[in-house]
Amino acid sequence: MLIIIVIHYFPPQQKEDAVRLKEEGNKYFESQNYEEASRSYSQALKLTKDKTLLATLYRNRAACGLKMESYIQAASDASKAIDINASDIKALFRRCQALEQLGKLDQAFKDVQRCATLEPKNRNFQETLRRLNSSIQEKLHVQFSTDSRVQKMFEILLDENSETEKREKAANNLIVLGREDAGAERIFQNNGVALLLQLLDTKKPELVLAAVRTLSGMCNGHQARAMAILHLIQMDRICGWMAVEEEEISLAVCGLLQTIIDALSGEDKREHRGKEEALVLDPAQSLPQLPLLLPQLIRVSGQGRDQALNLLNKNIPRKDLAIHDNSPTIYVIENGLRKILKVVGQVPEQPSCLPLTDNTRMLASILLNKLYDDLRCDPERDHFRKICEEYITGKFDPQNMDKNVHAIQTVSGVLQGPFDLGNQLLGMKGVMEMMVALCGSDREQDQLVAVEALIHASTKLSRATFIITNGVSLLKEIYKTTKNEKIKIRTLVGLCKLGSAGGTDYGLRQFAEGSTEKLAKQCRKWLCNANIDARTRRWAVEGLAYLTLDADVKDDFVQDIPALQAMFQLTSDKTILYSVATTLVNCTNSYDVKEVIPELVQLAKFSKQHVPEEHPKVSAHIARKCPRTDLNPGSPASNSHSPSTSAFPCLLQVYEVVRPLVRLLDTQRDGLQNYEALLGLTNLSGRSDKLRQKIIKEKALPDIENYMFENHDQLRQAATECMCNMVVNKEVQERFLADGNDRLKLVVLLCGEDDDKVQNAAAGALAMLTAAHKKLCHKMTQVTPQWLEILQRLCLHDRLSVQHRGIVIAYNLLAADQELGKKLVESELLEILTFVGKQEPDEKRKQVVEAARDCLIKCMDYGFIKPFS
Repeated sequence: MLIIIVIHYFPPQQKEDAVRLKEEGNKYFESQNYEEASRSYSQALKLTKDKTLLATLYRNRAACGLKMESYIQAASDASKAIDINASDIKALFRRCQALEQLGKLDQAFKDVQRCATLEPKNRNFQETLRRLNSSIQEKLHVQFSTDSRVQKMFEILLDENSETEKREKAANNLIVLGREDAGAERIFQNNGVALLLQLLDTKKPELVLAAVRTLSGMCNGHQARAMAILHLIQMDRICGWMAVEEEEISLAVCGLLQTIIDALSGEDKREHRGKEEALVLDPAQSLPQLPLLLPQLIRVSGQGRDQALNLLNKNIPRKDLAIHDNSPTIYVIENGLRKILKVVGQVPEQPSCLPLTDNTRMLASILLNKLYDDLRCDPERDHFRKICEEYITGKFDPQNMDKNVHAIQTVSGVLQGPFDLGNQLLGMKGVMEMMVALCGSDREQDQLVAVEALIHASTKLSRATFIITNGVSLLKEIYKTTKNEKIKIRTLVGLCKLGSAGGTDYGLRQFAEGSTEKLAKQCRKWLCNANIDARTRRWAVEGLAYLTLDADVKDDFVQDIPALQAMFQLTSDKTILYSVATTLVNCTNSYDVKEVIPELVQLAKFSKQHVPEEHPKVSAHIARKCPRTDLNPGSPASNSHSPSTSAFPCLLQVYEVVRPLVRLLDTQRDGLQNYEALLGLTNLSGRSDKLRQKIIKEKALPDIENYMFENHDQLRQAATECMCNMVVNKEVQERFLADGNDRLKLVVLLCGEDDDKVQNAAAGALAMLTAAHKKLCHKMTQVTPQWLEILQRLCLHDRLSVQHRGIVIAYNLLAADQELGKKLVESELLEILTFVGKQEPDEKRKQVVEAARDCLIKCMDYGFIKPFS
């Protein structure tokens, strides 16, 4: 196949044309012909990829947009300039002006705040700060006046002639009001529940969601309102809303019902005082309605059924087994257990199958497990088992294969819930035989159900031995003959599980020597096949999670770099994380190993009991054989300087740590999440340049730079510390070297902060930057008139680490250029260095004193000072 790669190349002539067009645009701008100026800048943008020039062009076009009152375009162009250089003060102020005109005062305030940080003496910035602050306060006062807001929303919603968009916006604003106690009370007192019911009757998804969420907010933490709303709406109507197919609406209604339950039962743990208590006659009388009605929801839509099962799981079993009363569980078992078993036994391929989601059967299995665990005594458990046995045996029918499949699917579902009960059901006459018989069926749906049931049944070694004896040949035959990928991969996983039924006990290996390695090889082959869909490939990881208990398998797997890469690429699907973690635990032998007592081993041998055997290779820790590798597909093996001898910590850092941490850097997330993400990136960036490259590749640098502007001390500190580690990287240094940006200025100003930790981090970054490039030494003296004063403060700092970094910066400036050194010597800095250098170099101050003496020696080399004895 011929592959043509198109490379965009911009010859020098085009760059010159771009500069010419920029100058032409500047002339148009000076003559107030803003349209022509904007056109010139736009043409120039098409001719260059130079970042500095691009930033200037976007910034200039933003100025044109402001003059032409095209504020959206102006804000967009300014943002593009800021993306190139986060500290572009002109672009920041222009975006601030555009955002103010667009009414986005909070965002505009943040931009001008950054401007004032970079140029604190600029009167224009200070005046804009004061004006915006005043406007924001006034706007907030009007917006948060509860009475006016509620009244306004009601007027819009009650007016049938209101525009649809305005009504939807008003309804969404009600959600916010409903979460505030004062707003919720105003809605309730002004016949708001009836209004919200009208919104629900429209059946428009946006209005329905808004109404349900508003009701939920009104019920939250308030018994009286929750009781009243439950009586006004009625449980059957709530159930009807939850039965819809739209997942978002069904989930919201489930949340409403849970909020009502929590409020009436006191689970929200809020205090209920004064008239609230008096209004609630007897909340306990309303709670029994919930377990009475919830089992009826088993018959509704797939989404409704999922939410009903979620509510049952959360509210029916006792949260504390010390509570004696388990009557809700007994009631659900008597009136709903058969319905739950019916859900568990559904086969999607059958025409009579109820509507299901991907989670329905698993939720039902979890509920069975919780109900069974909530029983208090053997008679209750026996009753539970008898209901299950009667249900399953009632489905067996020699003349109706669909009923038999349903029965085996039910057993499979119970095995995923209360496993001990599932094992008892496996012992029923004909169950195991039916499972094996279904494997030999001509119908693919029968084979699929049987294979899954065998997988779940083979968890117990005794069952696995039976299946190995009676069913392995059938599984192998299915694997060879079926063309259905779903059946093929599940059959493979079944064989993997059977092959590892003996666990780590070498003496109980189920298959012949070498069989498990063949299964694992096939799993790895499936895993690396990019033509197979991800949902099918994840079953291969499931198989490896079983097979890597075998030392030979894990030895092969950890040396298969493409398979490791493929496995980690699938981890975006959270359902596979457990299998991946299990595989890693097996490969690194990270599981707990019971202590072997020699006397007990001898006793077991004497009584002819089986004694577990360790695989010969296990004693040599497999993890130490893991080659280090980068998970980036196609990249060569890394020469990382990380102290880890295992591949897995490195692998997890690269793909499982860096990317999620970078995604946490978002202003929409809370401060703690951003702070923890910055700390994590700081730790990683200090380990190796490979990790620093990964952080750059994930485009985290602009976000880190943004947080260096933050007013919040801890966020600013964490971001500065992260940048201190990142400046070791050459690519980051080039960003500081580039013309037309204020990155170095920001670092210098942060060195003058009052916060010791911020100073320490910023001084460390500045020390490394000035040591790496002489150009940055000269640039440092040009970014702000305060640079010398800041440097002197660092060299006199009480904290030794800050003082040491300041003196190192002074040495870098001296070493960079003789003329630059002369400036320093002519200032008070020479006296500071002389004072520090004369001190006794005790253990704590040794580095500081030696650094100061190095500076003085450099001054002597230049002939600025003479030695004095």
